[in-house]
Amino acid sequence: LSIQLSPRPSPRASPPVVPSLARDRAEDLQAESRAMTRAAAATVYTPELLASRYGSQPFQVAMRAAEVLSKLGAFGLKLLLDQQRGESSSSAKRRARAVELRTVLTRLGPTFVKIGQGLSTRPDLCPTEYLEELSELQDSLPTFPDEEAFACVERELGFPLDSMYSAMSPSPIAAASLGQVYKARLKYSEQLVAVKVQRPGIEDAIGRDFYLLRGLGFLINKYVDIITTDAVALIDEFARRVFQELNYVQEGQNARRFKKLYADKQDILVPDIFWDYTSAKVLTMEWIEGVKLNQQAAIEGQGLKVLDLVNIGIQCSLRQLLEYGYFHADPHPGNILATPEGKLAFLDFGMMSETPEDARVAIIGHVVHMVNRDYEAMARDYYALDFLKPEVDVSPIVPALKNFFDDALDSTVSELNFKTIVDGLGAVLYQYPFNGKSYFVLGIMRLHLNFAETVI
Repeated sequence: LSIQLSPRPSPRASPPVVPSLARDRAEDLQAESRAMTRAAAATVYTPELLASRYGSQPFQVAMRAAEVLSKLGAFGLKLLLDQQRGESSSSAKRRARAVELRTVLTRLGPTFVKIGQGLSTRPDLCPTEYLEELSELQDSLPTFPDEEAFACVERELGFPLDSMYSAMSPSPIAAASLGQVYKARLKYSEQLVAVKVQRPGIEDAIGRDFYLLRGLGFLINKYVDIITTDAVALIDEFARRVFQELNYVQEGQNARRFKKLYADKQDILVPDIFWDYTSAKVLTMEWIEGVKLNQQAAIEGQGLKVLDLVNIGIQCSLRQLLEYGYFHADPHPGNILATPEGKLAFLDFGMMSETPEDARVAIIGHVVHMVNRDYEAMARDYYALDFLKPEVDVSPIVPALKNFFDDALDSTVSELNFKTIVDGLGAVLYQYPFNGKSYFVLGIMRLHLNFAETVI
């Protein structure tokens, strides 16, 4: 936090002044209601919305289609050649192609970075090499001009910047695919906050891309037999989530719910939301000091034990997946900080999801069946989890489960870990026609285990 804001025109009005940081619940609800009013016009995704917006823009759509198809088409051609040469089964070749795909998606921009991150949780769609490479995608992009960001804050909140914040960093301290973050100080309280500002034009860019992808999804459903998941349904589900992520008021509500469920433990920290300084495109939350979980030397430099943090994280992940079913859907190391006090601070609540109660019960039963090596019951669990349609015969899956888990469960403790089991199960499931349900828990469990692997 390095500079004072430049003088600006006289305030049109004063922003809400809160007399105490410890506002009571009624005041907080009123502030949240005002934020919801500011976000009332936020776009809600529907396929019909995309058709109405971009169906009448043939030239712009065609130009973007040419760019996307040229890059993805070149990559697809390489995959075809690998298959013809008999190299597609080579793990080294798949690894090299996975690296290429990660590069292509990054260059295509925020929509495709998000898709790459989504694919990294989908063992029903991608082999292990792709899952591991795509999980390294960081939605980091060049920043947009600060003046555009500051103008967006004033436009969204309705007040001059210097009437709301007494100071703000001259440039963003972080940039992502959907927006960038500034460190600031609230004028009324002098409290440090993080101000996230949405990238200009991002909704239009993402909408156009999803319009194209839906068209591609229809072609995949019709002509690509190797992909058994309904591509259009998968694209629609993912688009809904990305459009929800564009509504920062929704993200604030996600953070509030997550805090209520999981920050009851003293070692979990979730930042407070300042609703009077939040809208659909601007999010102001409590500033959290901490170190990213993949910076092991810095963590140990604070006198913290890495394994203690891993234990805290795994317990919180299990509570998310099995106790309440409401979970952080993007828990990479950049979204979880280790604070100087030894707490885990969760950030970025744009992508959240839920596991229904019956699915949580089925997961627990699945683990019991795995320990008992009852592979027929394990296969039947996929009906309860809604991973398979009732008409799908599970009998061919049983030998595959047996072959993998007999070896895995016979391993020594040093050779076996939970992530190995999850990855191996994903490799088995990849071979069969599993559904693309939004609560595909196996992929999310893999994500939640990822940060522990990164730290260790």
